[in-house]
Amino acid sequence: MLDKLKTALYFLYNNEVRAFLFQLITLAIIGYIFYAGIGNMFSNIEERGIKSGFDFLTDEAGFDVAEHLIEYSAESTNFRVFLVGIINTLVVSGAAIVFASILGLIIGVARLSNNYIVSKLASTYVEIFRNIPILLQILFWYNIILISLPAVRNSINFFDGIFINLRGIFLPKPIFDNSFLWVVIAIIIGILAYIFIKKYFNKKHDKTGIATKTWMYFVGFIFIFPSLIFLLLGLPISFEYPALKGFNFTGGTSISPEFIALAFALGIYTATYISEAIRSGIESVDKGQKEAAKALGLTPFQSLKMIILPQALSVAIPPIINQYLNLTKNSSLAAAIGYSELVSVFTGTVLNNVGQAIEIILMTMAVYLTISLLISLLLNIVNVKMQFKSR
Repeated sequence: MLDKLKTALYFLYNNEVRAFLFQLITLAIIGYIFYAGIGNMFSNIEERGIKSGFDFLTDEAGFDVAEHLIEYSAESTNFRVFLVGIINTLVVSGAAIVFASILGLIIGVARLSNNYIVSKLASTYVEIFRNIPILLQILFWYNIILISLPAVRNSINFFDGIFINLRGIFLPKPIFDNSFLWVVIAIIIGILAYIFIKKYFNKKHDKTGIATKTWMYFVGFIFIFPSLIFLLLGLPISFEYPALKGFNFTGGTSISPEFIALAFALGIYTATYISEAIRSGIESVDKGQKEAAKALGLTPFQSLKMIILPQALSVAIPPIINQYLNLTKNSSLAAAIGYSELVSVFTGTVLNNVGQAIEIILMTMAVYLTISLLISLLLNIVNVKMQFKSR
C-alpha cells in the first residue's frame, strides 16, 4: 500500500505528468464551453423559430450580380452566388498580390538606392500609404477613377476595340475553338521541357562550374513551339468586340472601376509592407557577400539578382506571407464600393434575403480560412526551398 502511495505521489509531483494533466484539464474545459455554447445556440434558434440548415443554397437567388466570370442570372441559385463571390475574391486578390509584389520589390530596392532622391521618394511613399487606413484608400482611388474617366459616349478609344470610360474598361472577348486545347497542351509541354532542361544545366553547372544560358530554350519551348501549333491549327481563336448600343457598351468583356480601384488600393497599401520586408531582407545579407560579388566583377544588377535577392528572400518571405494573407482578407472591404466579392454578395445580399446568418457566416469564414491556409502552404514550400538554397 505504501509503495502504491509513493508511486502515486511520484507521478503527481513529476513535472511532465503535471503538465500533461493541466493540458488535459484545460482541453476538457474548452471542450465543455464549446459544447455548451453550441447547444445554447441551437436552443435559441429553435425557440425563435429561425430556419436552419443549408437548403437555402438551392433556392433561387432573385438578384443580379454586376460581375461574374461564370454563367449567372437572377434565376441562378444561392450556391451559384457563393461560387461567383469566391471567384471574384480570388481574381481581385490575385491581381492585387501580383501588383503588390512587383511594386514592393521595386520600392524595397529603391529605399536602399545610393541615389538620394530615389531613396527619399521610396521612403515617402512607404510612410504615406502605410499610415492611411486601407478603407479610405479604396474609397479615394474609386472616386478618383470616377472623376477622371469620361462618360460612356466620350469613351477613350484604342484601335476601335478597347474603350475606357467611367463604367470601366471594355475589351475584346476571346472566343476559343475546340482545337485551341492543343495550344494549351503545347504550352504545358513547353513549360515542362524547359523545367527539365533548366534542371539539367543547373546540375551541369554544379558539377563543372560551366554556366549555360537557357533563355533560348525558354523562348523556343514556351513561345515559339506553341505559336507554331497555333498557326498550324489555323488560328483557333476569334474575338467579340464591344460596341456602343444605347447608353452602354455591349459584347466583349469589361473590367469595372470597382475592380480596378480595389486591386490598385490593396496593391498600393500592401506593397509598403512588402517593400519593408524586402529592405530588411537585403540588409540582412552579410556584407562579405556583397563584397565578394564586386570582387567577381559582377555588375550591381547581377549582384542583386544572383547573390543578394536569393538570400534576402529567405528572410523576407515569412513576413510577405502575412501580407498576402492580410491582402486577401482586406478584399472583403470591397462592399464599400460595391464590388461583387464574397462578403458583398453572399454575406451581404444573400444573408439579407434568407436570414440564415450562422450558416452563411460559417461558410464565408471557411472560404477565407481555406484560401489563407493554401497561400501559407504554397509560400512556406517556396520558403523551405529558398532556405535550402541559401545554406
